[in-house]
Amino acid sequence: MNGIERLVLASNNTKKAKELADLLAPLGIEVLAQSAFDVPEAEEPHPSFVENALAKARHAAALTGLPALADDSGLCVPALGGEPGVLSARYAGEPKSDARNNARLVERLASAADRRAYFYSVIVLLRRADDPRPLIADGTWHGTILEAPRGENGFGYDPLFYLPELEQTAAELDPALKNTLSHRGAAMRHLLERLQREAP
Repeated sequence: MNGIERLVLASNNTKKAKELADLLAPLGIEVLAQSAFDVPEAEEPHPSFVENALAKARHAAALTGLPALADDSGLCVPALGGEPGVLSARYAGEPKSDARNNARLVERLASAADRRAYFYSVIVLLRRADDPRPLIADGTWHGTILEAPRGENGFGYDPLFYLPELEQTAAELDPALKNTLSHRGAAMRHLLERLQREAP
């Protein structure tokens, strides 16, 4: 991948790290989780996904000396003004809890007629911490929000995120199929297209 043989994933979310590693596996790149280097989670104080992804990638690259890949993603619900958005992982406060986040989302949408939602992901690749030209790609995945969770796969809001055309939630999908359909999969494909076009 553009001369990159090893990179660090700027995430301590093991399920997200596995999803990203699976997406990168065909490229033959050694993917190392930042936890292997005892890298703590970066601060994510920014109002946009792309700024938070850049902050996470810079943090991991600076502390490991390796190229870094970071994803910042979340669920956006138009009826809630875009909530939970960049606060998706902490929607119900600290400590982070998928179950409490899902419960809060169901409660906030209790009287909503419009239950449309989309996942958004932005992926940033830095060749080094001070890389002046980060590679940035994004992707979206549209669905609706159920009133109760379904499915055992995935993480985050996957059990509530319903895909009408498949009659399944994201948490009911086979992981390989999810990777082809998801916002993160779309962002990764866009990133790989950029890497193939651009010189290191």
